[in-house]
Amino acid sequence: SSQQDFVCSCTADPTIKKIGASATCTQDECASNPCGTGQTCNDPVQTIRSLKDYTCTCDNDPTTKATGAQATCVLDECAAMPCGTGQDCNDPDTKYSSQQDFVCSCTADPTIKKIGASATCTQDECASNPCGTGQTCNDPVQTIRSLKDYTCTCDNDPVTKATGAAATCILDECAATPCGADQDCNDPNTKYSSQQ
Repeated sequence: SSQQDFVCSCTADPTIKKIGASATCTQDECASNPCGTGQTCNDPVQTIRSLKDYTCTCDNDPTTKATGAQATCVLDECAAMPCGTGQDCNDPDTKYSSQQDFVCSCTADPTIKKIGASATCTQDECASNPCGTGQTCNDPVQTIRSLKDYTCTCDNDPVTKATGAAATCILDECAATPCGADQDCNDPNTKYSSQQ
């Protein structure tokens, strides 16, 4: 009967042994991911003991390598233009893998900035509906700060407009003959949108 009491020992280092099964005589130093993100690890000689002979190679620059340690990779996160139109990008730390530490700042106002994402550099002044009912709002130049350059145009009279404020639209509610036959209609307030 087999008792599985045989001993396997590594030829290169007989102190490494296992009873009843094959011993582990090699070690892939890349298994623990010593190079980190943005680098590729290669262990050319897998031995019993760590030789620190693995090589870390930068993914974005295969000529930059280090043996037994992480390579110093240059990664300019701004190269991918993450900030968008009307913004400047600055990556303060280009010596490591992506850390999302780039800074987007508005070209028109550099004090407005955001780390790791695009900054909000435009504002649609029409979003708050400053013109009110019966008027159409148009903001031709969406900037960082409110310029009050939006235009309010009367829906029933496209010639009547105002910039930076609601237009004074004439709306005669009697024009639709709401009173019916044999009745007179008088609209005392015709200078605003429908108020009923």
